[in-house]
Amino acid sequence: MITVVIATQLHEDRLGYLTAMHASLTRQSVPWEAVVAIDGSDSARLPAPLAGDPRVRALALPRPVGAACARNFALAQVRTEYVNWADDDDEFSDDAMAARLDILEATGLGWCAGWSEDLHPDGSTTLWRCPTPPGRHEAGDVWTYWRSPADTIPIGPTTILARTELVRAAPMGGLVQGEDYMAAVGVTNLAPGILLPQPVYRYRKHPGQLTAQRGYDQLEAAAREHAWHYGRSLRSVVCREMPAHG
Repeated sequence: MITVVIATQLHEDRLGYLTAMHASLTRQSVPWEAVVAIDGSDSARLPAPLAGDPRVRALALPRPVGAACARNFALAQVRTEYVNWADDDDEFSDDAMAARLDILEATGLGWCAGWSEDLHPDGSTTLWRCPTPPGRHEAGDVWTYWRSPADTIPIGPTTILARTELVRAAPMGGLVQGEDYMAAVGVTNLAPGILLPQPVYRYRKHPGQLTAQRGYDQLEAAAREHAWHYGRSLRSVVCREMPAHG
């Protein structure tokens, strides 16, 4: 079974999006559950479709701690073999879980990811092919497709379905933004996996999204710099410790 971990502050403009995220989960063809970390908000505001779904467990935090910390607290509540991060304003494609779960169970690999789509206000989508090419990648390979901190990240963090023990070893990083960059390069540095040439996740484009907020650009370069160096250093250590192939 899969657990989807979502952090939310239950802002009014996101409640409909959170409901849509839940609806996308109900369209999945494999068993799932979700842990929703409510980041310092009134849990009574959780939309009724989620509150009434026994597959959804709410973790109400007593004060705001930020997305990274909220997600990590929720990760401790995961009780399934596989886990997937998600944002409260996005959606999964209908076959996202089954396509990646089939790969993981057939291969025993640590993670499986896919492409993503930008979901525009008019309902249209634009495909994003990450720099990492489709196919199998050994531990540490994905980071090599992130040429410099300023370049596009090598893989979409929320497109990754991974073994829970692996995600716990490389959870969200301690940043106010870009924490998911660290999670993505962490997981892919620690274990081999596969990138599928199909979209599995939809990033909703809207005025309230984090990347559209005032001040976002002030820390983005520093967040990328930190995550990039973290990925490089972790890869160096892991590759040094791994036995040579042959």
